[in-house]
Amino acid sequence: MGTLINIKWFPNSWFQIKTENQIIYIDPAYLSTYFAKYPKWIEFSMWPDPIDGLPEELEKANVILITHNHKDHCKSVTVNRLKRADTLVVAPKRCAKELGDNIEMIMPGDEIAFGDTKIQAVWAYNTGQGSSTRKVHRKGQGVGYVITLDGKRIYHAGDTDFVDEMREIGRIDVALLPIGGKFTMDVREAAEVALALKPRVVIPMHLLKADPQEFKRRLAAKSDIKVVPLGISEVFQIR
Repeated sequence: MGTLINIKWFPNSWFQIKTENQIIYIDPAYLSTYFAKYPKWIEFSMWPDPIDGLPEELEKANVILITHNHKDHCKSVTVNRLKRADTLVVAPKRCAKELGDNIEMIMPGDEIAFGDTKIQAVWAYNTGQGSSTRKVHRKGQGVGYVITLDGKRIYHAGDTDFVDEMREIGRIDVALLPIGGKFTMDVREAAEVALALKPRVVIPMHLLKADPQEFKRRLAAKSDIKVVPLGISEVFQIR
């Protein structure tokens, strides 16, 4: 029996990936608007200071991965709340202005090993033909990640449209795909990505006003890929 992996979601694209020995966060960025109705939120400082908070009590990280520099993905006060002195923080170069230079800078195609965990940065950007209506993610400025844990491959797409390089990613067990349609691909295009990658499971993220149930119905009509829409702080488990 393989390692139990717990995948917990917070808006917009913030995930905690937890095993018995390791805690990884992707895009932890506390924005109070997302947690106003969530009963466990904790705020340590408020406007006009940088709003420093957490959705709930969270464990410190072994690894923190940032996909790009936008404030709903990259926020220094949140990262600082979750890191220890020995936490590995990985991010593209454009995040250094927010996070400082003490990060492991990464570009698409780079790989990092952290113990038994492999972290691969992959392409993430908006395209002219993609369904995103705001083309603010330029090629080479942000990344997605493929994380390999105990043989399981988890793909966090970042903020992106369906890009050609996705076809080279290979086998994926769990795909974390944006569906919001404004800054990223929409429900239709995200379904096309899922059909191309054929993961065992898809967890929709960066929802904005999109309906994850619509995404689930669209995929169910064309495949047996399991779609797991998560509420705030809900957990999906995989071995």
